[in-house]
Amino acid sequence: MNQIPTSELVLNPDGSVYHLNLKPEHIATDIIFVGDQNRVPKVAKHFDNQEFDIQKREFRTITGTYKGKRITVISTGIGPDNIDIVMNELDALVNIDLETRTIKENLTTLNIVRIGTSGSLQTDIPVDGFVLGTHGIGFDGVLHSYDCKHILETEIEDAFIAHTQWNPRKARPYVVKNSAELQEKLMSEKVYTGMTGTAVGFFGPQGRVLRLALEDATLNSKIDSFNHKGIRVSNLEMETSAIYGLAKLLGHNACSMNAIIANRANKTFSKDPYKPVEELIVYTLDKLVG
Repeated sequence: MNQIPTSELVLNPDGSVYHLNLKPEHIATDIIFVGDQNRVPKVAKHFDNQEFDIQKREFRTITGTYKGKRITVISTGIGPDNIDIVMNELDALVNIDLETRTIKENLTTLNIVRIGTSGSLQTDIPVDGFVLGTHGIGFDGVLHSYDCKHILETEIEDAFIAHTQWNPRKARPYVVKNSAELQEKLMSEKVYTGMTGTAVGFFGPQGRVLRLALEDATLNSKIDSFNHKGIRVSNLEMETSAIYGLAKLLGHNACSMNAIIANRANKTFSKDPYKPVEELIVYTLDKLVG
């Protein structure tokens, strides 16, 4: 079997993967992603015990047990470029023999749930609610670096491009479904669903104006009003589409849960944005062990 060159699979001197600083024994197969490194201990404080805690750059990882189930929580930092690093290195930990640098014959499937904060784009999805992304629609272009056509929902993409009159100089929007298995596990009457939009930046890419004019000042309203056979963009953030796309390509399950702390359509903001995040953490942990 062909060895993966050292230039492609970069390891630290201790044999851990380069950016995450992790070894295979450090992670569980059930993994929670959070963006903020300071949110990692806010999840892990609910664990019955913690067996491992390490940080390198923005990537902090704690592995422990919650109600008898081994779970890892890791901070990804902000943006789809970071997701590219985290997803590939986590997959390498379980599906590549790091000593021989060869792909394993028997592959392991990870269950990955993102817990994030987001702004709702729809009037009927309230502040302090939970949104589960049935699809991720990416405006970032990361997935186009991979052979990915076979996992994309091109009908939705084409409808979105036509509706928004998408500028062809930008990356083509891509749409990927979540893991139906994880969705079934995480759903309840408390949860709203929709297609989660993933922007490549926080300001211009999400329609915010400080000193720079936007390429299309009406794009946000076009995104808000998109509806294709009942599928609409429910919320906007910066990670979900890359998680869904890379997970599907690599054979992992992924689902994104967001606490809604703002409603852009209603121009409202949570009176206590920490409360829905804490509630979503406990909700997600209980659903994962259930």
